[in-house]
Amino acid sequence: MVEEKDIRVAMRDGIKIALRVYRPEGSGPFSALFACSPYRYDNNQLPAQPMFPWQKIGPIDWYVSRGYAYVHADVRGSGFSEGIYRFLDREEQKDLYELIEWIGTQSWCNGKVGGIGQSYYAMLQWFMGIENPPHLACLGIYDGLNDPYRYMGYPGGIEGNFLPHWFNAAVRVANLYPANAQHPRQVTYDLPLDVQNHPLYDSYWRERAAVERLDEITVPLFSIGVWAEQDLHLDGNIRGYLAAKGPKKLLITGAPTTSSAAIDFADAAFHEKYLLPFYDMYLKGAKTSHASRPNVQYALTNSNVTRSFDTWPPPGVKPRTFYLATGPSGSVASLNDGTLTDAPPRDGGATSYSYPNPNWVVGTVVVAPTGPDPARGVLTFTTEPLARELEIAGSGKVVLHAATTRDDMDFIVKVSEQFAQSPEGRARGIQPRYVIVTKGWLRASHGKQRDPQRGSRLCPWYTHAREIKLIPREVYTIEVPLEPIAHIFTPGSRIRLEIAPGDSQITDGLFSHIYRPDKIGTDTIHHDATHPSALVMPVLSA
Repeated sequence: MVEEKDIRVAMRDGIKIALRVYRPEGSGPFSALFACSPYRYDNNQLPAQPMFPWQKIGPIDWYVSRGYAYVHADVRGSGFSEGIYRFLDREEQKDLYELIEWIGTQSWCNGKVGGIGQSYYAMLQWFMGIENPPHLACLGIYDGLNDPYRYMGYPGGIEGNFLPHWFNAAVRVANLYPANAQHPRQVTYDLPLDVQNHPLYDSYWRERAAVERLDEITVPLFSIGVWAEQDLHLDGNIRGYLAAKGPKKLLITGAPTTSSAAIDFADAAFHEKYLLPFYDMYLKGAKTSHASRPNVQYALTNSNVTRSFDTWPPPGVKPRTFYLATGPSGSVASLNDGTLTDAPPRDGGATSYSYPNPNWVVGTVVVAPTGPDPARGVLTFTTEPLARELEIAGSGKVVLHAATTRDDMDFIVKVSEQFAQSPEGRARGIQPRYVIVTKGWLRASHGKQRDPQRGSRLCPWYTHAREIKLIPREVYTIEVPLEPIAHIFTPGSRIRLEIAPGDSQITDGLFSHIYRPDKIGTDTIHHDATHPSALVMPVLSA
């Protein structure tokens, strides 16, 4: 393998972008793979372990051994590149065009360049397709969001914990202390302050949102999402697949955690099975198995089943409504232990809760003698045990008829499969086992302005362009969209809906929301015949 280090390529404004080229010995020409991020190529020697969650470049040596050149660039203002880092801004986007054209015209390149990489590398691939340089031949986008406002800064319009942590750990620290100790770099841009100054979806976020221009992508696309990345990347892979105009396929894997998704991408076996046939087809002109792949294929969570369809959501999905009622379900200890029923309760009443709850310890999680208890400090509404399997695929919503003593409400909702529990365990007060299936977030003051072109009746899409404050104690209808999922509930399990004004690092990790000091009040959810609050699920018929 030939390794060319610290090459600098001049951009239109004179700024020089640094890159490293890995290629086979000989003159070629070779097809090229291109990866770009602020995580700097000086860290490529680090293993792809959960300790380094930003190490998402794939097996470089393995691709070179199969006749590919691999080019890895540091975005402007990071690594050995000149300029100032500005987080996905237009200058960073335009650099991609010039870098791909530089690669495509090198003597060792056959003129075809494909995008590669996970997370930030995948996020930039959406912009590669939008910029559409002549030598770009395809995009292999694994695990990549295209809407940083909704999935990094303000999920549901609520301040998120992810972006400031990511920026400090993955960008600033990774640049200042590179693994090879070469070219330490201070990233001076104050991204957290910029984010704080832009709480609404304004021109700052639109500039950085590839979701605004996905329909301009015409090169072949293989969009690979991961169910475990609901909080961050999953929507981007699905939305990008739906909007792109060129040849395209969608795959969603069942990697159980974000860490396992990164480990998969580092594994050559994953690339040999999925991405190599795609690259060989579009970069080398080979006949491969990718041509016969189904348009849409996904792992069905809670099973060993893989589904294949021509469309997403799959045909045959119908909404099924479960109505909130007072309860008790007798199946879980929570603030209220409400129920979910098949018909609106005639006199279902209402449920009120005040916050912050004095029993919360880590976010909304109560710490009991047996350890952290995520259910005990939130509202729950639970069905009877399911008599038969229930399979869902797509996106749903939670409809809440709610009032508050404040001028706003935050709703963080989670849908779980609550597994069967023995009567003895329930009598001893042991909480039932469960797994979160899907979740959603919404600040109520953002819930009045929708974009019908991007949303649907089953899954609303909010513009987040402005706040419309609430009148205290007036009842509002709030629809919280749920993240897409494909899951099968087993007989004997229950469907459980959790509702809270916050969440916790115990349950949501880096993707939890910030709980603001001024969030003090009482909310009331009405669930009677006049106010049929409900969970609406996308059920796939047999």
